[in-house]
Amino acid sequence: MATLHYIFDPLCGWCYAAAPLVEAARAVPGLTVVLHGGGMMTGSNRRQITPEWRNYVLPHDRRIAQLTGQPFGDAYLHGLLNDSSAMMDSEPPTTAILAAEALAGKGLDMLHKVQGAHYVDGLRIADLPVLVALAQELGLDGAAFETQYGLLAGGPVASHIAASRTLLAKAGGQGFPTFVLDDGDGGLGQIDVGAYLGQAGKWRAMLDQTCDENSCSL
Repeated sequence: MATLHYIFDPLCGWCYAAAPLVEAARAVPGLTVVLHGGGMMTGSNRRQITPEWRNYVLPHDRRIAQLTGQPFGDAYLHGLLNDSSAMMDSEPPTTAILAAEALAGKGLDMLHKVQGAHYVDGLRIADLPVLVALAQELGLDGAAFETQYGLLAGGPVASHIAASRTLLAKAGGQGFPTFVLDDGDGGLGQIDVGAYLGQAGKWRAMLDQTCDENSCSL
């Protein structure tokens, strides 16, 4: 069995750009997608939204929309990005993704939810009530999710982030998103995702061919 390791951050715009590639990878027979949250905006790297930040991210967002067709909602563009009281913190949504995975194997679905909540709906995905509501939209029990979230918050998620950064360094990755393919025979190779953004079909064909060559299809 081959494994596609996805090193990401829920507040990374280019990870949002890669979301269609992640969905395509999930459909490849015999390929397992494993999430590794890299903690881009945690601890001292958390950011409060400012006019300077808005001016920095908007050109990237426009480029992502042009390249991939990923939507950016008015509530994000004209709401959240103008809200100087909002704090961008990767740790709570990463914890929520790990909790959804632990409860129901729905980590990838939760990542998709938090990305949409941020970039389309303009919600504060660092707020626990928002994360609980997203989990419930996935069919998870709110109380069970909140309990699992509490078990993973703090030390466990910090250890996860540290391990993700170790993998990133081992793979020679420079940031997020980074995709690393393990062919199941000890081979570990980084994939240049830039060649596939906005081309999910080409990406899927590459993964299918890789799996065929390494006998990872079911």
